Amino acid sequence: MNPLFAQQPTSIFEHMSGLARELGAINLGQGFPDFGWPEDVVAAAAGALQGSNQYAPMRGLPALREAVAAHYTRHQGLKIDPDWVVVTSGATEAIASSLLALIEPGDEVVLIQPLYDAYLPLVRRAGGVPRLVRLTPPDWRITAEALAEAFTERTRLVIFNNPNNPTGRVFEREELALLAEACLRTGARVLSDEVWEHVLFDGRAHIPLAGLPGMAERVVKVGSAGKIFSLTGWKVGWVVAPPPIAAAIAKAHQFVTFATAPNLQSAVAYGLGKDEAYFAGMRAGFEAGRDRLRSGLAQAGFEVLPAEGTYFLTVDLAASGIADDDMDFCERMVRNAGVAAIPLSAFYADDPVRSVIRLCFAKQPAVLDEALERLAAARPTA
Repeated sequence: MNPLFAQQPTSIFEHMSGLARELGAINLGQGFPDFGWPEDVVAAAAGALQGSNQYAPMRGLPALREAVAAHYTRHQGLKIDPDWVVVTSGATEAIASSLLALIEPGDEVVLIQPLYDAYLPLVRRAGGVPRLVRLTPPDWRITAEALAEAFTERTRLVIFNNPNNPTGRVFEREELALLAEACLRTGARVLSDEVWEHVLFDGRAHIPLAGLPGMAERVVKVGSAGKIFSLTGWKVGWVVAPPPIAAAIAKAHQFVTFATAPNLQSAVAYGLGKDEAYFAGMRAGFEAGRDRLRSGLAQAGFEVLPAEGTYFLTVDLAASGIADDDMDFCERMVRNAGVAAIPLSAFYADDPVRSVIRLCFAKQPAVLDEALERLAAARPTA
């Protein structure tokens, strides 16, 4: 067996969700909402089942590729057309196919940790050599010094996630400019995981990395219908890249999943054309969940770090006067309090921060209230 995967431990998400199921705990660990999906998009998918149920075109239905291009032109001012778009079976498949297409064994890939857990094994399976940039709380800020240490003459690709899971951080334009400068200096491309691009709070607007000067030709942008429409089980994603790069990614994609369910593609194409009221309402719903959980945690004495986007907020245990490390705290909370959370140390490849936990607020108010009551009752005293 391939030791890279054979020796992989069970993911922290499966571990904590498994405990939540076994113990009947409230699951604020894994990032899926229990509200918020647009019923008209679901109905469009159901209706499309009366159409073709055979293989869709490998690069995606023309209607969806056109909708993706139009959506980003309208919402983010990107000048792209359908030739730039390849539809994939979820964003993780988009990342895997992109890595297979864009790097060769020995190429260095810069990753910013804490990081989504799929990145590292996929980079290694494609033969890439990881170079890690380590961010720390409370601000999780990218610095020129950290980038200079990670980039070398062998850097071929950067994987960048903004808005960021697990921290909930939305990187500022100045930080994006630092990353762009490092890429332009070294000739590196960027695999820009922007799946949370519509889930931003407090009036923030998403800044696509491809929109920065000189970056349009070197960014592979990844998007996700699951995050845009709160339909994480659909697994419909895409890459957007200049046509020569998109064509190379498509050649890898054809041997990974080949094509994505046509009825779901049709529904997503419909959904991407929805007016701004949908996107504003979606953000407002999740922002209310964030505020509810943040306020309740603060009242219970937890130090909550800024949550600017995604479905997640983080709590600094040390700053809250709690001596437990993050893994011990999460194990104790799921068993004793009946609330599952995720330790942030699981998102580091090395030298992890061990004092921060991640909680998902994309839940109904009653679920959040019950979780808060349990966490407050079980909170360790100093």
